[in-house]
Amino acid sequence: MIYEFKLTNFKNRQIRKRLVTIAFCLLSILSFSQVKFSIDSTKIKIGEQITYKIEVEADTTDLVVFPEGQTFTPLEMIESYKTDTTKNKAKYSLIKKYGLTQFDSGSYTIPRQKIIIGTKTFYTDSLKVLVNNIKVDSTKQGLYDIKPFIQVEKSTSNWWKPLLYILAALLIVGFLLYWFIWRKKPLTEEEEIALLPPYERAKLALKKLDESDFLMQAELKGYYSELTFIIRRYLDEKVYDRALESTTDELVSRLKLLKDGNQIELSHDDIRNIETILKRADLVKFAKSEPDIELAKIDRNTIDIEIDHVKEALPEPTEEEKLLDKQYKEEQERKKKRKKIIATVAISVFLLFATLTGFIIKYGFNYVKDSVFGHESKELLEGDWVRSEYGVPPVIISTPKVLERMEVKAIDTIPNAKTTYFNYGTLLSSLNIGVSTTKFNLPDSTKIDLNLAVESGLKLLEKNGVKNIITKREQFITPNAAEGLKVHGTADFPRPLSSGYQKGKYTFLLFTSGNVLQQVIMVCEDDDVYANDILERILNSVELNKAE
Repeated sequence: MIYEFKLTNFKNRQIRKRLVTIAFCLLSILSFSQVKFSIDSTKIKIGEQITYKIEVEADTTDLVVFPEGQTFTPLEMIESYKTDTTKNKAKYSLIKKYGLTQFDSGSYTIPRQKIIIGTKTFYTDSLKVLVNNIKVDSTKQGLYDIKPFIQVEKSTSNWWKPLLYILAALLIVGFLLYWFIWRKKPLTEEEEIALLPPYERAKLALKKLDESDFLMQAELKGYYSELTFIIRRYLDEKVYDRALESTTDELVSRLKLLKDGNQIELSHDDIRNIETILKRADLVKFAKSEPDIELAKIDRNTIDIEIDHVKEALPEPTEEEKLLDKQYKEEQERKKKRKKIIATVAISVFLLFATLTGFIIKYGFNYVKDSVFGHESKELLEGDWVRSEYGVPPVIISTPKVLERMEVKAIDTIPNAKTTYFNYGTLLSSLNIGVSTTKFNLPDSTKIDLNLAVESGLKLLEKNGVKNIITKREQFITPNAAEGLKVHGTADFPRPLSSGYQKGKYTFLLFTSGNVLQQVIMVCEDDDVYANDILERILNSVELNKAE
């Protein structure tokens, strides 16, 4: 009885498992029934087009998102057709078609495609497509000799464009500095008058007073104010440097004192005439006296004559005074020039600082620093890359520089193994790229163990002083569907110049076909963002071709 009970329980569990499995299958079928996909052919010729069709049934309120871009890699999407939509009651039937092709022969797998319907995500299954070579009948199609090698000119880069922008900016800044600072600007009328000698300036002021309308409008207060200001300013510049702020009595006393001291040869009549006119002007300005207009004209002529007498009474400047005056003018010119230089430097520094700040905000400090002072990895990343084939069978790869062929021994202990190795940098440099192809003296049916090759590569790192090696392994598939092994991780690499260690990254790509082992080796510093971008770009460019 115990046996029967156990057997019954076992059968019940089996039935339940099958029911759960069937239920899950039904759910998946029901959920997947919204999406159908197909291709019109699984075998094509090189360059022939196949049509990939996706059919979706969805509610009218659902948003449907189909695949976009080159999601069908390794096949190339050459056209995305317009979505065909039909309405069936409360649902939409959507049909999306894509034109795909491939220009290399081989077996390719169209990856799973992602379709979003509302809030749900659906995936199609992967599909295999065989691309066949086009057969050529040599009896009907003529054969020709291989064309000779031709010299290919290196594509020109656009380095001149940033240089042109920089030169244009410098020219604009230089023009603005010249126009607003260094250019000799045309003088205004006031500036031209200020540059005249005091005597000529006083004569010109009297002439402008004659052209004014003070007398015509009987504005004697304004007239006498201008007239006395002319004589006072002339005396202030040539005789007594406080004539403008002195009272009439103070100014007359100073003139008499200078005459008595034989410092100025003015007559008593000249001093009395100046005193009379100044006091009359005081009466007009403060006592509201109104002299006759003709008297005002006579006072104007008297001031004109007294200016001439003061000029004649002044002693001739000595050579020492002339030299001092010349030195003063030169010092003023130096001060002006110094101010212009300071302004130019300040503006230039400000513009440079503002430009650097703008670039730092947009691109980041490290990028700007590396652009200004240079960075080896950044120059390699942004330079002209080279795509070439290395070894037989060839490894097709894009690198910042052409890899150089190196003479090396076989990487395994198996005798008669032939290795070709192409390299840039060294294992201990900041960036190292290597491509090797090893052909072993083994039957073509022999399968090479990639794990043993990995162990050999890691031992090679240890022999070169690399420590703390952390390893991760995963499958790697190239864009043209070649499958291999990717080994990557971090390690401490020795730096001979500093006698220390630098944290770095390494990546090994290993492929095998018959008795041939192909490897791609990449090493870079861990904190070098440009080197990391270089490795990522190289990884995405690796392709394999079969030997012909």
